[in-house]
Amino acid sequence: MKKYLLTFCLLALVQVAFGFEQDTLSSKDSVIVEFGSSGKIIMIVDNKEDFERLKMMDVNQIIRELDLELDYESGETTIVELKHKDGAKEIVKIHEDGPTTKVYVGRWRVIVDDTGNKTQVKVESGPKKKKEDPDFRTYFNMDLGVNNYFENKAVPGERAVHGVKGWGSWNVGLNWMASQKLRKGSYWDFGIGVQWYNFKLDNRNYQIISGDEGIEFINRTDVNGFKSKMSASYLTALTLFRWDFGKMNDSGRDGLRVAIGPYAGYRLGGRSKFVYRELGGSGRKKEKEPIGADLNNFRYGLRGEIGFRSVTFFTTYDFNTLIQKDRGPVLHPIAFGLVF
Repeated sequence: MKKYLLTFCLLALVQVAFGFEQDTLSSKDSVIVEFGSSGKIIMIVDNKEDFERLKMMDVNQIIRELDLELDYESGETTIVELKHKDGAKEIVKIHEDGPTTKVYVGRWRVIVDDTGNKTQVKVESGPKKKKEDPDFRTYFNMDLGVNNYFENKAVPGERAVHGVKGWGSWNVGLNWMASQKLRKGSYWDFGIGVQWYNFKLDNRNYQIISGDEGIEFINRTDVNGFKSKMSASYLTALTLFRWDFGKMNDSGRDGLRVAIGPYAGYRLGGRSKFVYRELGGSGRKKEKEPIGADLNNFRYGLRGEIGFRSVTFFTTYDFNTLIQKDRGPVLHPIAFGLVF
């Protein structure tokens, strides 16, 4: 008795909602498809375009669009689609198989079992539906890593004049990206962003200035150097071809991700900073020098990414030099770090 009372209440709720909607659609066309001894599908269309589309559909396609999972067990199944004012829809499925009634709403399921002396009611939730992989999306990410550079096809050592420290030579990038799906697990990403290069010298007694001959590294023996670095910022456009092997193999994020592509940027600014104390003792003093006139206005290179689950690493290499030709040492910047 409780089973039928519960089913009646649910059906009444559905019928009220359906009846309200039916009143608003009374002036619209309806198509009734009957099959078997008692099968019936009722479809209501409100414009010519929907009717033309309906003629091109089959029953299986209609069921797929309703997002239903068919149950081929014996019994009687009632399916109702509820439409909300905002256009969203909800599917309610009621399946009766002898003394057992199952009511499905979304991923929730209510089971009423009358097989024993007492009516048992159980509420279960199914697994969350996997999000569909969109064909096109936009997103924002941030790069955080460290910089260095190649000089004469090698990274300068710690005692070299141009050598830089890893800690403090930060690379920061803010990127607005768009991604176009090419096929399952394959994407073309493109975007624009701003990157900041920072190169902190390992030998902090050298000051970087822009002289008559270009950028010079001056050994300041008259003071005690505390920190010396140069920095530059670039407006950068980039594109990547990305392969997500997890999505290719239907394993979600439990798969390797790789990406590679070129980038090009235009310099926005450039300067050096030298922090020191006087030999006789003093507080910290700073000297800032504009060096942008001797830096290359354009940068271009290759970017690679590799990731697994929620962690993604990136690396970049500039094909052109940081400093203009014959205006300083020949340095090819590199960077590596994490993408957030």
